[in-house]
Amino acid sequence: MAVQRISTRNARFQQLQTLLGNRTKRGRAKEFLVQGVRPITMAVDHGWTVRSLLYDADRPLSRWAEDLLRRTDAERVAMAPRLLAELSEKADGAAEVLAVVAMEPDDLSRIAVHDGFLGLLFDRPTQPGNIGSIVRSADAFGADGLIVTGHAADPYDPKSVRASTGSLFAVPVVRSPSHREVVEWLASERAQGRPVAVVGTDEDGEADVSAFDLTQPVLLLIGNETAGLSAAWRDLCDHVVSIPMTGSASSLNASNAASVVLYEARRQRLARRPRVTTGISAQRARAAGQAPSGSLTG
Repeated sequence: MAVQRISTRNARFQQLQTLLGNRTKRGRAKEFLVQGVRPITMAVDHGWTVRSLLYDADRPLSRWAEDLLRRTDAERVAMAPRLLAELSEKADGAAEVLAVVAMEPDDLSRIAVHDGFLGLLFDRPTQPGNIGSIVRSADAFGADGLIVTGHAADPYDPKSVRASTGSLFAVPVVRSPSHREVVEWLASERAQGRPVAVVGTDEDGEADVSAFDLTQPVLLLIGNETAGLSAAWRDLCDHVVSIPMTGSASSLNASNAASVVLYEARRQRLARRPRVTTGISAQRARAAGQAPSGSLTG
């Protein structure tokens, strides 16, 4: 495959540079820049379209980088080290490889709704880093997807992509202009027999999050970092829960609040599963009249 070489700040380099800081041009191109070994690897492993791979023209490639080039049919771009360092945004020099990845469509059908559905919605976030952190937590606690609504920060901003540590490629993230599109999507899912409960989070919630049943199909709402949930979303909530706190803090950071609620949902769901007894040999268990180790208990 032919290799494009970039040694000056030419038009191609400037186009790549806009993917870092210009949201409008990033959106028009429908592509974004990915930095880091793990995020790039996860993008490839999860089947995202890698359009270009950028690498240092003056340095031998590692085994990982050579394997990456073999696994994709992306455009190869060999860059001068100083230019690659600019795009890497690293204080300690250039990354070995950067990737230009195509955005996935903002289609709510990408988020699968099922009997055990656990979804998350972030209302008008202002900090891209918070989006990435929430995506990471959503991935860790088994959520099916994240919806970002309203006039919000961009999930494809480099700060968001970095904060997700690659989870952006494992968990569907869909942008929605307003609550209306989400309401229509929920109505369609409910009409097909999937009764998703819309549960908001607020310090004045009607119930402690640990006392609320989060094992049902649920869409959890996280509000704007400063203003909380919009009036439209408050009106659409079926329930509102709160996170109990002590000390002088009046609230939690949005990403921390999301992590707490996601963890509680995961904890409740795991608690409903049959447990496995451990530490009892089969012979001792039979003698004690118990189920042997490894068997299921209620």
